[in-house]
Amino acid sequence: MGGGTFNATTYLLDSHIDAGLGNAVAVRSRDCSLTYAELLDCVAHAAGGLRDLGVRPEERVLIVLLDGPDWLAAFLGTLRIGAVPVPVSTMLTSRDLIGIAQDARPRVAIVSDELASLPGFLAGTGWLDHIVVAGPPGTAAQAREHPRGRQIHRWQDFMQAAPAAAAATTTETPGFWLYTSGTTSFPHAAMHRQVDLRTTAEAFGSQVLGVRSDDIAYSVSKLFFAFGLGNSLTFPLSAGATAVLDRRPPTPTSVAEVIQKERPTLFFAVPSFYASLLAAEVPKDSFASVRAAVSAGESLPAEIFHRFRKRFGVEIIDGLGSTEALHTYLSNRPGQARAGTCGTPVPGYEVRIVNGEGRPVAPGKPGHLLLRGDSIATGYWADAAASRRVFEGEWLRTGDVCSCSPEGVFTHLGRANDMLKAGGIWVSPTEVEAALLQHPSLLEASVVGQPDHEGIERLVAYLVARPGQVPAEHELGAFVRERLAAFKRPRRFVLLPELPKTTTGKIRRTELRSYPWPGEQRADAVTCASASADQAV
Repeated sequence: MGGGTFNATTYLLDSHIDAGLGNAVAVRSRDCSLTYAELLDCVAHAAGGLRDLGVRPEERVLIVLLDGPDWLAAFLGTLRIGAVPVPVSTMLTSRDLIGIAQDARPRVAIVSDELASLPGFLAGTGWLDHIVVAGPPGTAAQAREHPRGRQIHRWQDFMQAAPAAAAATTTETPGFWLYTSGTTSFPHAAMHRQVDLRTTAEAFGSQVLGVRSDDIAYSVSKLFFAFGLGNSLTFPLSAGATAVLDRRPPTPTSVAEVIQKERPTLFFAVPSFYASLLAAEVPKDSFASVRAAVSAGESLPAEIFHRFRKRFGVEIIDGLGSTEALHTYLSNRPGQARAGTCGTPVPGYEVRIVNGEGRPVAPGKPGHLLLRGDSIATGYWADAAASRRVFEGEWLRTGDVCSCSPEGVFTHLGRANDMLKAGGIWVSPTEVEAALLQHPSLLEASVVGQPDHEGIERLVAYLVARPGQVPAEHELGAFVRERLAAFKRPRRFVLLPELPKTTTGKIRRTELRSYPWPGEQRADAVTCASASADQAV
C-alpha cells in the first residue's frame, strides 16, 4: 500500500499527549468532561472492544449514536484499528437505517439505546453479528442474545476490553464513509481516507478559522453530518481545543442554554437554524463569547446575515462544502464576509466554473462548479455509474451552479437540478428566495418549479412566516414586483407551518415539487397570494 505512515487517532490525540497536553479538556457534554488523556483511553478501549469482536482492518462498523464522548470513542476507535466507521443520522427511520445497513453490510453496529428507531432496526438487520448498545439501560438491550442469534453487548461491558494500539495505517488507508443527504435519491456512501481529516483541519480549520488550543467549538449540526464532523471533531481535536457536544435535538432554547453555559468561541449552524434563532426569544448577549459564527449546508440568505449581525453583533461566515469534499472549500473570511456570497477558495482547493460543454464561463455568468483538492472522496461505494458522473479524474463535479465576480468572489445560485426556467430564461431559486426574505414577515422561503393546470412550469414560493406575522394577501406580489424582474417572480405564494427538510437541515425541494398545484394544496398549506399572469411571466 502506498503513502506515508498516518493514523488519524495519533494525529488528533496521541500527538497532544506526547506534547504534554494530556490534561487539557478535549470534550464537554451535559454528562461529563474528558481530557485528551481520558479521551485517548476511551478510544483505545473502544478499539480493543472492536478487535475482540473480530473486526478486521477495512471492515465497516455502523455508528448510530447521539452526539457525546461515546460517539467520539466509537468513531476514532474504529479508525485506530484501521477499520471503517460509517456514521449515520440518528433521525432516520428504522426503514432508512435498514436500507443503509444493507448497503454498507457491516458485521458490527454501535447504537444509542434511546433511539425510537432502534427496535425496528434490530428486527430488520438479521445479518449483523454484534450490536453494541450505548446509553442508559433500555428494553432494546436487556438480553445478551437476540432471537436471530446475534450478540447484544452493553457499552460498559464492551469498553472493558484491553486497549489497542494504533494500527500501522498510511495516508492511502481507507478511512470512513459518510452518506450524502439524499435530497433527490437514495444517499450515496462517499468513501474517505483517514488523511482527509488532516487535510480539512489544515485548510479550513487552520487557515480560515485559525482554530487555537484555547478555542471552544460548539456545533448545532451533529457529528454524523460532514459539516458537524469537522466542527466538533476534526477542527477542535487537531488544535488541542475543546469540543462541546449535546445529545439533545437542537432547538433555539436548548442551543441558547448551551451557549450561555459553555461560552463557545466558535459556533456552527446551517442557515435555517440561524433563521430559527432570529425568530426565538434568545437574549441579545448570547453570542458575546463567539469570535466566529460559521454557516454551511445551504446558501445563507443576505437578509439572515444582516439580521443576525444587527441583533447579536456577530458576523456569520458563510461557505460552500459537500460530503464528497468532507468540509468547506469556498468560504468568506472572518472580518471580511460579503453577505449573499460563499467567498473565495479555501487554501488547498481549486475551483472552476464551466458551461454545459465543459468550457470556462465569463465572470459573472452562471455555470457548473468543479472542484479539485486533496480531501475529495475516492468515490461512491457500490455505484460505479454515479462515481463516473461525479468524480472526473482529479475534479469533482459538485452539482452546484455558481457565478464568480471579476474580483474572484463566488456566489452560489443553487443545485444544478434546482435551477428553474421561466419564459425560456434560467432563474436561480436562491436569488428569488433572498428577495422574498427581505420581507419582514417571512422567516424561510423555498422556490421551486411546478407545472400548472396546463402543464406549463411556473415558479411557486413556499414560505414560513415569522411567529405571529402572516403577510396580507396583496403584499407579496407587490413586494416582489419592486425587487425582481417579471420572469423571476413566483406565480404562487404558499404558507406552510414548516418546510420539509433532510436530517442535515437541507430543504427537500423534490418534495415541494411533488405538492399539488396551489389551489389544490395540502391541508396544512395556505395560498396567501397569487400573482397575475402579467406579473409572473
